[in-house]
Amino acid sequence: MRRKNVPPVFKWRHFSPDVILLCVRWYLSYQLSYRDLVEMMDERGLKIAHSTILRWVLKYSIELKKRVRHHLKKRNRSWRMDETYIKVNGEWKYLFRAVDSNGETIDFYLSHTRDTTAAVRFFERICHHRSPHFPRVINVDKNPAYTNAKRQLMKTKPWGQRLVLRQNKYLNNIIEQDHRCIKRKMRQAMGFYSMITAEKTITGIETMHQLRKGQVPFIDGKKDPQCCRNFIHRCFGITGPIFPTILNRPCPFSVS
Repeated sequence: MRRKNVPPVFKWRHFSPDVILLCVRWYLSYQLSYRDLVEMMDERGLKIAHSTILRWVLKYSIELKKRVRHHLKKRNRSWRMDETYIKVNGEWKYLFRAVDSNGETIDFYLSHTRDTTAAVRFFERICHHRSPHFPRVINVDKNPAYTNAKRQLMKTKPWGQRLVLRQNKYLNNIIEQDHRCIKRKMRQAMGFYSMITAEKTITGIETMHQLRKGQVPFIDGKKDPQCCRNFIHRCFGITGPIFPTILNRPCPFSVS
């Protein structure tokens, strides 16, 4: 690809955009480490340092979310909210997540604590009164931080009059199962060194998880990975394959 045809977001990069997105997509979607990707790219004739792939993931995870969120399907108004544990710099942090009753991801929030302040911030992040998708009910577990957050928000009037906070742990099984995709990747990553690194990486993981669950109309990343890849390329303005020409070059050790 010529330099003039490279999208602005990939300007001054030493590798072509499809190679960059390939490494980013594979790291965010599968249980691969940075050094696993280095070996996989080395087999294809590309010498890439693991620190380079790390910088790609941190930069383009945020870009991926910005470009995909406008294509997401509308979620319903019955939500499930729960928190799980993420290790950051050797310490356990709390990842608040929310999905609707169909299991479609809404948003997440990474916090140092599991107290009322964190619950208030997450409620303020996902509940927008002017949004047509304002929830009808939010189901949570028995954590008292949620009820305390509701009382605090009702005093400042950002809590909807018809919004119900329901505490039923059995209805949260759907989000408990949805945690597995994130936790599985966290075990492979062996934790993060900072909250900023963790938040950016989880942003990309959640976005790819949304594509695999089919939250974009006519895109099912789990059943049709090629369609998902083409969709991401269109979001970043990439037209025309470059990396397959590298993969299909003749091997000097092939037996004719």
